[in-house]
Amino acid sequence: MRICLNPGHDIHWDSGAINATLGLRECDVVLDIGTRTEAYLEDAGYEIKLIQSNNLGGECPALPCVVDTANQWKADLFISLHCNAFNGVARGTETLIYQLGSSAHQLAAFMQKSIVSSIGTIDRGIKERPELIVLNSTMMPAILIELAFIDQNDDADLLVHHADSFAKAIATGLINYREGLT
Repeated sequence: MRICLNPGHDIHWDSGAINATLGLRECDVVLDIGTRTEAYLEDAGYEIKLIQSNNLGGECPALPCVVDTANQWKADLFISLHCNAFNGVARGTETLIYQLGSSAHQLAAFMQKSIVSSIGTIDRGIKERPELIVLNSTMMPAILIELAFIDQNDDADLLVHHADSFAKAIATGLINYREGLT
């Protein structure tokens, strides 16, 4: 099975959400978790393409296009990793999909359950976000996981000190999803 793994944002052009107090940038946190996830999934026999780029759908031609890369590589699944931010108080994990009831919804359910039960984050559920290019322009089931809130210090602590646990939970969620299909 081929998995396109997309740590969100870009280390040079758009760092995403930040926690200025702790000096954390979303792009760095999700790249760390994504790289760890890549290793676990490769060890489990999956073929992984990891791509982090500010060019989601062709808007920054100088950078690799995330959606085109996933589509041309003919990935079986697309997983984008992000950190949420809101008001410094909100906490938890949520998984975004194009449409409820889809095969991506099934994948999201396995991921959400795996992360929440493994890490102990607050379960914010699965939500439709059809306007997101990584969900509406990929040709395979795609999910976007908001791992935790980077601007909330307890969640930020989880992101930093339990990065490996997040990676294991993502790998476990994918393996459980695959086994659930067979």
